[in-house]
Amino acid sequence: MSQKVLMKGNEAIGEAALKAGCKCFFGYPITPQTEISAYMAKKMPTMGRVFLQAESEIAAIHMIYGAAGTGTRCMTSSSSPGISLKAEGISYIAGAELPCVIINIVRGGPGLGGIQPAQSDYFQATKGGAHGDFHMPVFAPSSIQEMVDLIQEAFDVADQYRTPVMIMGDGMLGQMMEPVEFKESTSTRQLPEKTWAANGRNGRVHHNVINSLFLKSEALEEHNIHLQKKFDAITENETKYELMNTDDADLILVAYGTTARICKNVIKLAKAQGINLGLIRPITLWPYPAAAFDATIGNTKFGYLAVEMSMGQMVEDVRLSVEGRKPVHFYGRSGGMIPAPEDILNKVMEIVGGNK
Repeated sequence: MSQKVLMKGNEAIGEAALKAGCKCFFGYPITPQTEISAYMAKKMPTMGRVFLQAESEIAAIHMIYGAAGTGTRCMTSSSSPGISLKAEGISYIAGAELPCVIINIVRGGPGLGGIQPAQSDYFQATKGGAHGDFHMPVFAPSSIQEMVDLIQEAFDVADQYRTPVMIMGDGMLGQMMEPVEFKESTSTRQLPEKTWAANGRNGRVHHNVINSLFLKSEALEEHNIHLQKKFDAITENETKYELMNTDDADLILVAYGTTARICKNVIKLAKAQGINLGLIRPITLWPYPAAAFDATIGNTKFGYLAVEMSMGQMVEDVRLSVEGRKPVHFYGRSGGMIPAPEDILNKVMEIVGGNK
């Protein structure tokens, strides 16, 4: 059994990626994720692997395109404005069906915003984030241990489906320290051989060409239909969520990442006041766990309360999942402000207090 070590979230991401077989890292520094690049810069050369600080985020994502095209496990990381700069390259990568992992340690926005934690990149991550008909799986860990565990899964999902995969944490998860254990992978996935990779002929009679350009409309539509079937398979097989105390709840909170940890404390505070709260914690933001709402819709008296570090983004997917069957409420903080348990509880009391 491996020993737990105390690590900063960003550095734990780097170590987990190395253990998952990441051979190439291309990035550019931006707070609050810079320690990922710093960690990889220190470790990768000693392991015979490739670290390169690109001249920009745009350059870094296109280097990922090239490395991923050879079938090599590769990763990039950034924070909110940097992910915006990578958007075109992410669309190219999705269109060319190239596996890679993208880390976004979210800071407040819009614009340069600030370096404090936020969840205001939800739309960017889950609604495409770039041009064209595509999705990418998005994992939202709520602890450094979960972040470490999901790194291995992200690389495996990327390879299985030939897709970019994002892990989206906030600045708090990147900067805080917690004990983590680097476990041996127990995955039973049967990952396909990368016969598509442009890595030399290797006895093949044909060339492998990596491309996302289709000049004939019929061919591009066929490609988009093929991609959609893949996205449907990801939705069916890879959706993840946690349910807590949802069998008989006055109100069910919906939160992810750091905010979900805060909401677990709110559940304890509310119980002391005779209010029974539940929690739906999406672990995949895309595909979004609509099934969690189908499973709990009959178990809540006053509906759902989405709690976010944004002005209200995930709440739209909550409403879509609930489909008008129960009320959906929202509480959010923005700009790097972190919701306090007492403030969330006050919102809960506003909803259920006079109706108990």
